[in-house]
Amino acid sequence: MNKAEFVDFVKDAGEFATKKEAENAVNAFTAAVEKALSKKQNVELVGFGKFEVVLQKGKSGKVPGSSKTYKTADKMVPKFKPGKGLKDLVAKVKK
Repeated sequence: MNKAEFVDFVKDAGEFATKKEAENAVNAFTAAVEKALSKKQNVELVGFGKFEVVLQKGKSGKVPGSSKTYKTADKMVPKFKPGKGLKDLVAKVKK
């Protein structure tokens, strides 16, 4: 599902009058999560999940086919951990 399809989905689920209102709601939510994560704050929505920032350790490896090696630096990355309510809902879905 792309963003346009998701906005239509939000419009119906949230009973918004227009597609523009639904798009504003989606944009506001994503902007708020981005702003919180950029300040290293977690966003926890009980039953849905938790958006958090975690430290990803640097890795070292070898380039295939040569003797060159590389090392990546430690960095902060976003992470989403689904809540129990969301896990249970998805587990009920049949293939």
